[in-house]
Amino acid sequence: MLSHGRGGRLGRLSHAVLQPGFEGTTAPDWVRRRIAEDGLASVVLFGRNIAGPEQVARLTAQLRAENPDLIIAIDEEAGDVTRLEAWTGASRPGNLALGAVDDTALTESVARDIGRELHAAGVSLNYAPSADVNSNPRNPTIGVRSFGAVTELVARHTAAWVRGLQSAGVAACAKHFPGHGDTAVDSHLDLPRVTASAEELAATALPPFAAAVEAGVRVVMSGHLLVPALDPELPATLSPRILVDLLRGQLGFTGLVVTDGIEMKAVTARYGIDGATVRAVAGGADAVCVGGESAAEAHTELLTAALAAAVREGALPEERLAAAAARVADFAAWSGERFRAHETRDSAPSGIGLVAARRAMRVVGGADGALPLPADPHVAEFAPVSTLAIDRQTPWGVAAPLRELRPGATSVRLTQAELAADAGVLDREVLAPAAGKPLVAVVRDAARHPWMAEALDRLLGARPDAVVVEMGVPGASAPGAVHLATHGATRVSGQAAAELLAGKPHFPAP
Repeated sequence: MLSHGRGGRLGRLSHAVLQPGFEGTTAPDWVRRRIAEDGLASVVLFGRNIAGPEQVARLTAQLRAENPDLIIAIDEEAGDVTRLEAWTGASRPGNLALGAVDDTALTESVARDIGRELHAAGVSLNYAPSADVNSNPRNPTIGVRSFGAVTELVARHTAAWVRGLQSAGVAACAKHFPGHGDTAVDSHLDLPRVTASAEELAATALPPFAAAVEAGVRVVMSGHLLVPALDPELPATLSPRILVDLLRGQLGFTGLVVTDGIEMKAVTARYGIDGATVRAVAGGADAVCVGGESAAEAHTELLTAALAAAVREGALPEERLAAAAARVADFAAWSGERFRAHETRDSAPSGIGLVAARRAMRVVGGADGALPLPADPHVAEFAPVSTLAIDRQTPWGVAAPLRELRPGATSVRLTQAELAADAGVLDREVLAPAAGKPLVAVVRDAARHPWMAEALDRLLGARPDAVVVEMGVPGASAPGAVHLATHGATRVSGQAAAELLAGKPHFPAP
């Protein structure tokens, strides 16, 4: 007879497959209790849980006191998506910058550097790297998170990132299977549809995941994507055809399959958060990530109850739930042993991130002497609404680091709403303050945001001598008298651009 209690067999199996987040910078009682008593085998940390290196190490030690093999996960891609440095901006550039340099030894070194810091913080699983090929330039959620738009480049850097991270004792996770790059919808908001044929997917989207598997990746994260060529009905996260037949059968992956955040609207708008959780496990997922926005104990209670009820009602075979929990346990034992066996002597960032950011800079246009800037500039930054994958509080831009080098620099930051509400704002806040001094326009994915491209065109019409810094995915053209592409909006990317604008230190050759 099946036990229906929270501490019974079904309750423990249901807890085992969840990877919940929580609020606060110390371990809540409900999380510790469920780890100690109910079989909760994993947690995931977000920026809201992190105040600094010593604090997060204390937090993870609190959690591991309840279970030494507890899986502690984080979404630390570096680049624009950082949790460890959500309040300061990342000290290492993201995937697009590494792809622009195209030095796999550098990529492996940067990933190892991230792994050392994560290990010292007590993290054993990192939801990275993104193995998506950003083949659609209109992609609103991948963009600079991808190594690039060329399959072969993405595949070799995905493998290098996996090797580097795992060499530091932290498990890597290739995402978002079977590939989120050829999409024009943010899965946080709705269900993207991938229209490529099975043959096109095999040639373009899947090789980076195959490379990750060959490199020994221990975890793969599913994407909330409808891929009709593979399954015309179910999103990948819920699809046995994609998670079992393709990922396990054709690609030979034997590790842990975890879902992208299950509260994302791509799946919850159609199935509810509880229905999506049940369908994901039934479809072949072993672990369910939840807690980006749904981080209360009530959410864990809802999902564990839904899984247990689905088994009792015949919607989820108990054997499937038990198999998922067993795979979680196997991974927890492996990662726990590997984590304890690895020693991190120095967890501070090594400085390789700034080196990589400098190497990723690309400069187009400008006669000799155009840089460094001849005087303190006025900087206009245009700020888009970012995907929910990026913490809202994470700082970015060029103005702040440039002021450290040129204290007389002035700046303004404008949004789409501000430009739409005030037709004179460009003249008043940008052109007038820049009169008689250099003008620097900082954009982020201007080719994907018509309002931003229009504002930039207006500025360049009045100031053709302006310098443009693109901190997102570079477009087909390079507008501006001088055009700098940083390939990401990290703190070190802004610093590298500021150094070049200010003329100190010396800018190294690519």
